[in-house]
Amino acid sequence: MIKFLDLKAVNAQYEQELKDACSRVIDSGWFIMGSELSNFETEFADFCGVKHAIGVANGLDALILSIRAWKALGKLNAGDEVIVQANTYIASILAITDNDLIPVFVEPNPVTYNLDAVTVRQAISSKTKLILPVHLYGQISPMPELMNLAEEFELLVLEDCAQSHGAELNGKRAGSWGNAAGFSFYPGKNLGAIGDAGAITTDDDIFAETVKALRNYGSHKRYENIYRGVNSRLDEIQAAMLRVKLNFLPKETLRRQEIASKYMANIKNSLICLPTRSIELSHVWHLFVIRCVKRDELQEFLNAEGIQTIIHYPIPPHKQKAYSEFNVLNLPLTETLHREVLSIPLDPTMTEISVDTVIEALNRFTI
Repeated sequence: MIKFLDLKAVNAQYEQELKDACSRVIDSGWFIMGSELSNFETEFADFCGVKHAIGVANGLDALILSIRAWKALGKLNAGDEVIVQANTYIASILAITDNDLIPVFVEPNPVTYNLDAVTVRQAISSKTKLILPVHLYGQISPMPELMNLAEEFELLVLEDCAQSHGAELNGKRAGSWGNAAGFSFYPGKNLGAIGDAGAITTDDDIFAETVKALRNYGSHKRYENIYRGVNSRLDEIQAAMLRVKLNFLPKETLRRQEIASKYMANIKNSLICLPTRSIELSHVWHLFVIRCVKRDELQEFLNAEGIQTIIHYPIPPHKQKAYSEFNVLNLPLTETLHREVLSIPLDPTMTEISVDTVIEALNRFTI
C-alpha cells in the first residue's frame, strides 16, 4: 500500500534529533511555558517574517483566541459578520461561532479554490468586521487584493494558515499578511508536532500580549487575571519537537514541490482535473487535490491498486448537522467541489517508484 502520508517514515528521518530534544526537556524538569516554547516562538516568528508568534494548544484554539483577543480589545463584538470561503474545514467556522460571530459563506475562486476578492466585496455589509481567508492545500489566498479591501472597509484580517506553512506570495510568507494568523501543527501538517499544537502570529504588540494572557487563564501575572481566559499552552515537549522539525521544513517543502511538479507534468487523464498553481514557488503542497466527476469510483479504483487517498472534505460546513441553520444555503460551486475532490499521496518520503505508480494508476482510470 502506498500510504497517503507515512508519518512514521517522516519522523524517522529525524529520530535521533527528536529523541535528543525530548530528553533535553525531561532532563530540564520544566514542562510548561519554558525556554523551549520561548525559543520556538522566536524561531517561528523569524521564519514567518513577523514580530510575534504565540504558541497555543492547537490550530482551532489559534483561531478562536485570535478572535477572542479582538473582542477583549473592543475591535469585535458578538453579532459581527465574518466573511469566509464556504469550502473550508469546519474548524474555521467553529472559531467564528464559538465567539458569537456570524459566518458569511462565500463561494471560492473556481481555479484556486481559495477566497476570491470579487465574492468578498459582494458580501461586505455594514455588519462585516473580519475577513478570514483560508490558504487551502498550501497556496496563499490573493492577499494583496484582500488587504486592500480590508483597508478600504476598515476590516480585520485573520489568516487561517493550517495548510500553508512557509508558503510565499510576493516575498511574504503565510502568516505575515493579515492582522493575525492561526497555524495548526497537527501531526499531518507540513510542520507537524508529535501531538496537537498551534500558534498565532502577528506584528501587533498589544494583540500579542492579550493572546498570551488569554491562553494562560487570562493572566499576565501569576494569580492575577485580567480576562476570563483558557488553558491553551503549547507545552515544552511539543515546542522542542517543532524546533527540530522547523529546521528541516525547507527541505521537505522542496521535496513536496518536486513530487507535485512530476504529478502536474505526467498525469494526463481527461477524467481528472489537476490543481492550478498561481505561482509555483509559493505553493507548499500540503495536499495535492484532484477533481473527478466519478470521485468515489476513482477512490475505489486507487484503493484496489494499493494507493491510499483521502477526501478533504466530503461535507461542507454549511451542510453539517452542527450548522443546521445554514443547511438551506445554496452554494453550487462549493458543493460540487466537495463531491469531486480527492487528495492523492504527497509524502516527502515517497520514492520515485511510488510517485510513478500513482501517476500510472491515475492515467489508467476509465469509466
